[in-house]
Amino acid sequence: MPSDFFPSIEIILENAFGSATQLDSIQMVGGGCINQAFKVETNRGTFFLKWNENGDNFFRNEERGLHLLRESGCISIPEVIGAGVADHRSYLLLEYIAPGYASKQFWDDFGRQLARLHQVSSKNECYGLDHNNEIGRLGQKNEWTKDWIEFFIQQRLEIQITLAYYHELVDKAFLERFRRIYSVLPTVLAQSPPSLLHGDLWSGNFLVGENSIPVLIDPAVYFGHREIELAFTQLFGGFDRHFYQSYQEVWPIEPEFGDRAALYNLYPLLVHVNLFGVSYLSGVEQTLRRFL
Repeated sequence: MPSDFFPSIEIILENAFGSATQLDSIQMVGGGCINQAFKVETNRGTFFLKWNENGDNFFRNEERGLHLLRESGCISIPEVIGAGVADHRSYLLLEYIAPGYASKQFWDDFGRQLARLHQVSSKNECYGLDHNNEIGRLGQKNEWTKDWIEFFIQQRLEIQITLAYYHELVDKAFLERFRRIYSVLPTVLAQSPPSLLHGDLWSGNFLVGENSIPVLIDPAVYFGHREIELAFTQLFGGFDRHFYQSYQEVWPIEPEFGDRAALYNLYPLLVHVNLFGVSYLSGVEQTLRRFL
């Protein structure tokens, strides 16, 4: 922990509450691959603090995404207590979510609540968002677009495969072969109204709160096709079957979703290639062989 950490956290607490706050204890907890995270206990309550050495208000878009999800009223989202820059480091101070137990009721509630979130649509009936944001530490472009497949190709797949080529993670032959999938997409992917998406929904980005309440964290929010979110939930082992059953009760999924899920998961797989390396190319290759 940096030697100047404690003065910084005192500034954060003062910024959040407007007056001196007694700091009782700090405990380091899991914060992902690019941030540090702490459980902070004070005389005003217990909070969760995310911390990044990037001093350019690194969490501004995460804060905006949390507010947008919370405003929907569909699912529990930690309250943002404060965000900004202190001592040239970015921070995000959140409500602390005490851990609970994932009962069957948890998965039933989670599926229904996510389906209701997906029923929240954009006012302009376009895909995207009014600002760009990030997925992990990678930029995520969100220019408003009327056509979903165009959005998926140009603002999701093409950006990531070009980035992988730029960093020599794939060669030109692979790049050109990958781009052949674009002509396949209109024949397989379905249309749907834009849905409010968490944007990065896997098992590491939700919490089980007290009384088995589902809580979403670490969003990469935008309005997109709901199936891209459901596909991502299946990518690394999947969620409990009760989650999918209860989702279907609120908003049934069209048949042959499995084919579409494989294509949608090209995006998170390419994100992982660019973040963590070429081992994730095997999943991309499997989908290319399936459809080309």
